[in-house]
Amino acid sequence: MRVFITGVTGMVGSHLAEYILATHNVQLFATYRWRSRMDNLERLKRAGKLNLIGENSTISSAEGLANLIACQAVDGKLNLVEGDMMDAFSMQRIIGAVKPDRIFHLAAQSYVPGSWSAPTETLQRNIIGQVNIFEAVREAQIDPVIHIAGSSEEYGLVLPGETPIKETNPLRPLSPYAVSKVTQEMLALQYFHSYGLRTVVTRAFNHTGPRRGHVFVTSNLAKQIAEIEKELRSPVIYVGDVTSQRDWSDVRDVVRAYWLAAEMGEPGDVYNVGCGCARDVSMVLKILCSQARCAITVEQRAERMRPSDVKVLLADYSKFSKLTGWQPEIPFEKTLEDLLDYWRERC
Repeated sequence: MRVFITGVTGMVGSHLAEYILATHNVQLFATYRWRSRMDNLERLKRAGKLNLIGENSTISSAEGLANLIACQAVDGKLNLVEGDMMDAFSMQRIIGAVKPDRIFHLAAQSYVPGSWSAPTETLQRNIIGQVNIFEAVREAQIDPVIHIAGSSEEYGLVLPGETPIKETNPLRPLSPYAVSKVTQEMLALQYFHSYGLRTVVTRAFNHTGPRRGHVFVTSNLAKQIAEIEKELRSPVIYVGDVTSQRDWSDVRDVVRAYWLAAEMGEPGDVYNVGCGCARDVSMVLKILCSQARCAITVEQRAERMRPSDVKVLLADYSKFSKLTGWQPEIPFEKTLEDLLDYWRERC
């Protein structure tokens, strides 16, 4: 089986690659851009499980790249091919050469506040990028299962009495990012009905863990604590709204769910992935501060507040659990401890 990942240099993509290589006997491929930061793949690199296909190659055709892959692809390693999902020809070339049996589409502009400052870029990257992948699959005349990583942000304005949130809940997106993810989901449904593409969508609720970008709240708080411990800043943590409630899971549990969604999910359907427990940011802060090695005070800053925010996200993931048997396994305290240790190593 050939498996293809977009967004492998991100937190989720890198953990998914590690999970697949550790648990399944497949040929694993992924794209990277020449300017991509490769930090999240360092663990695979140190383990000798990273393989660059055709580095600095000028081969432009799918057939030429396919021949290169036949010579250079290595089982048990992450085989990286340079490409950009915003370039339709690039996607046609790569997907036509790899001919994957499964595609995990994770690449996106995924920072919600960033979508307000760059709404056009967010919509273009998340929507047009996915269309390029779908059209490349059609051009290659292949029939892979395509997992689309949706988001709980699609639910947006959740009304009283609508939690825990089921897949049937109305979608009321509250950010350009959320709008882009709703559109991705609708495109997945449209391509399934129009062209028979075997798309499976997951709406993952918040997830975190080692390698989470510092702009995301759990990681931002952990990074501040690590810097305070090393006396790189004063012993004050700056926060925004700490009352928003989120359903946080460990990224390592979520990537297991993604694999099961591709393996067992019904094409054309959508599944919630979460832990079924809502915690507000103040609770996250309390746990992290309890793990800190020094005394810390907290200060709220206006510039850290969002123009609008989803107040509560709590998953009903029973549909997915009944189908696959998936359950979250890693305790939240362990997730935050590992995240804090991640930043301790890097500060």
